[in-house]
Amino acid sequence: MHLHSKLPNIGTTIFTVMSGLATKTGAINLGQGFPDFPMDPDLVELVAKAMRDGYNQYAPMPGHPPLLETLSGKIELLYKLAVHPLSEITITPGGTYAIYTALSTILQPGDEVIVFEPAYDSYIPNILMNGAVPVAVPLEYPSYKIDWKKAHKAKTAKTKVIVLNSPHNPTGAVLSEDDIEELRRLVYDTNIFIVSDEVYEHIILDGIPHCSILRYPDLFERSFVCFSLGKVFNCTGWKLGYCVAPETLTKEFRKFHQFDAFSCFTPTQVALASFLKEPSHYLSMPDFMQKKRDFFQELMSATRFNALPTHGSYFQIYSYKDISDEPDSEFAKTLVAQCGVAAIPVSAFYQSGKDDKVLRFCFAKKSETIVSAVEKLSKV
Repeated sequence: MHLHSKLPNIGTTIFTVMSGLATKTGAINLGQGFPDFPMDPDLVELVAKAMRDGYNQYAPMPGHPPLLETLSGKIELLYKLAVHPLSEITITPGGTYAIYTALSTILQPGDEVIVFEPAYDSYIPNILMNGAVPVAVPLEYPSYKIDWKKAHKAKTAKTKVIVLNSPHNPTGAVLSEDDIEELRRLVYDTNIFIVSDEVYEHIILDGIPHCSILRYPDLFERSFVCFSLGKVFNCTGWKLGYCVAPETLTKEFRKFHQFDAFSCFTPTQVALASFLKEPSHYLSMPDFMQKKRDFFQELMSATRFNALPTHGSYFQIYSYKDISDEPDSEFAKTLVAQCGVAAIPVSAFYQSGKDDKVLRFCFAKKSETIVSAVEKLSKV
């Protein structure tokens, strides 16, 4: 039997490849973005309590109502936007799922989607699976800022969506107020939707404010804003996130959601409804992660790798131009084989495979993991 592939040019993701190599060789995995330190024990106990208390059946399709209400309060506290908990927030099995469902809600075959590259690897396959056309706009190297002139040139009558990501994966770049003004100009008097990937909203560093689309009511009215609870609370394996959108857009989003995941793991929702009521549980995250980023940078300064600017996410990107002329995909494999450290080649985040000789390292690790990894990298 012959299956006609919807993604004929898509293979195994680079994350699977590099994590597989790390496992096979026993290398330290600074590639895939997950912490190796424990989550808050109070949250663990809240999940166990929820199970003991009998919260083990389906949650309502939009999400556990007390969690929706707590998230609504969090959004108003942080972004001064009143979001209706029951009609404008949907709990999802992870941020990536929220992004895919948002794109599926919007797109029709032939629609065009502006995507800034390097781009998180799910965006373009999500677009292609919906029969739409990704239109890649390269970010400026090495700052990885948006070139808005190029974005305007990429806009056509077929443009249906612009995908944003801040803090940005893989580079750690963040949107500024100037970017927001340029975005307004781009979408003004159009029917262009915004899908905003903000899964690292609380991992934004250097005292920079997070320019969430939720801060701007005129932009929110055309937006699906996607978040991750797993990233915030160091439990990525929970695969729990949420999508915030105006009621009319949320109704369409839920038409897809009800026939896909339908609902998400109930005990974690019950636990987070309680845990999130204390703002310090998420407001402390930037300082916590900044210390890890700064520690990693300080140690890496003794190596031959050159740090590029990063202001958010789990990641720091480094140039290895002073070390090797190898393509980044090959150099990443060399690091695993010869040094015992896994990283992600940034060319994997471009359709074209653009290679600036840059690798992405995850610093959301225990101090001893970071020390051990950098000791190995210092020998390069």
